[in-house]
Amino acid sequence: MITASGRTKQRSLGPSPEKINADKRFKILETHMKRFQFKQDALIEVLHKAQELFGYLDDELLFYIAQSLKLPPGRVYGVTTFYHFFTLRPKGVHICVVCMGTACYVKGAGTILSALEDTLKIKSGETTSDGQVSLLTARCIGACGIAPAVVYDGVVAPRQTPEDAIKRVKGWVKHGA
Repeated sequence: MITASGRTKQRSLGPSPEKINADKRFKILETHMKRFQFKQDALIEVLHKAQELFGYLDDELLFYIAQSLKLPPGRVYGVTTFYHFFTLRPKGVHICVVCMGTACYVKGAGTILSALEDTLKIKSGETTSDGQVSLLTARCIGACGIAPAVVYDGVVAPRQTPEDAIKRVKGWVKHGA
């Protein structure tokens, strides 16, 4: 960016000071980082709090955290993408997680996932264009005895079939509830 004096000014990749001051979530996050004395080894705790506050971790927020903890942005991004819990995009109103653990997979989880992808017109890890449903997979949810299991908005459903799953998510898409 070139200023009025003709000098080049480096643009910050993080949120603007106006945005930080206008959004109370940044103050809460800053208080959380202060509790950890802005220590670099508190990165995961800070990321958890940021995701709790903002719902997801976009590039602007990650850069803000990197600056605050005096960490390279690449390290913050690397930690964020390494752990499956963190998300870089907004999630849907409803979340459907298909367990792909061995027991669930052997009993048809792959078929359930394919049916949901076809019905919702999205792939695993994506959210429908209306923002209603996010379709995710998990390596294992520890419900092998009730395989194949699907988690609908945090509630585990046992012995699912493609028809069960489609019926459930169609209810979300049609009625928004």
